[in-house]
Amino acid sequence: MEPSFIYELIGYAGSLLVAVSLMMKSLVRLRVINMIGAVFFIVYGVLIGAVPVAFLNGLILCVNLYNLWQMWQQKDYFTLMEIRAESAYLKRFLDFYRKEILEFIPTYLFKPKPDQLVLFVLRNMLPVGVLIVKPEDESAHIFLDFVIPGYRDFRAGKFLFDESAEFFRQKGIAKLISDSGNSKHETYLRRMGFVRQNDCYVLDLPAHIIHETL
Repeated sequence: MEPSFIYELIGYAGSLLVAVSLMMKSLVRLRVINMIGAVFFIVYGVLIGAVPVAFLNGLILCVNLYNLWQMWQQKDYFTLMEIRAESAYLKRFLDFYRKEILEFIPTYLFKPKPDQLVLFVLRNMLPVGVLIVKPEDESAHIFLDFVIPGYRDFRAGKFLFDESAEFFRQKGIAKLISDSGNSKHETYLRRMGFVRQNDCYVLDLPAHIIHETL
C-alpha cells in the first residue's frame, strides 16, 4: 500500500471526525471528537510536510483542551424545584421538547396529573431537566426523566438520583422504577445505577446524603 494513500486516509479520517463533532448536541462530546480530529490533522500535516495544517490544528487542539479543562473545573449549582402538574410553564416545556422526549421515551403521555410529583432540575438556576413520578407506597414510577440538549453530561442525573436522595425519602419514596425506553435511555439508566428487573429498571435510593432543595 502506497504511503500517500495512507496519508490520504488519515486526512479523510480527520475530516470525518471534525464533521461528526459538529453534529454533537453535547458540548463535551463536540470538543472531544473535534480534538481527536485535530490530532489526525496534525499527523496528516506532519506526514505531508504541510506545516500550516499541523500548526493550525495544534492551536485547535490547545483550544479544545483548555475549554474542556474549564468545563471540568466549573462548579455548577444544582437544586430542585417542585411545581404543580397543571403549571403553564411545564406544559410549554413539554410541548417544546415533545419530539426529543418521544425519541427517548416513545410511550410517554403528555398528561401530568395532580397525583404526580413534578420536579425541575435547575443548573445555575436554569431549568435543564424535568422529572415526573407517581408515588406508590414507598416506591415511585417514573413517567418522565428528561434533560435538555447541551446538558446531557450525566451531572443532572447524578444530582437527581444520588445527591437528592434524601429529598425523595422525605416524600416517603425509597425506590424509583423506570420503563426501559430506547437503547440510549437504557444506557443512561444503567449509568445512574438502575438495575434491570423484568421489563423495567429499579433504583434503591441511598439514605445517607442530605441536599438542600427549593
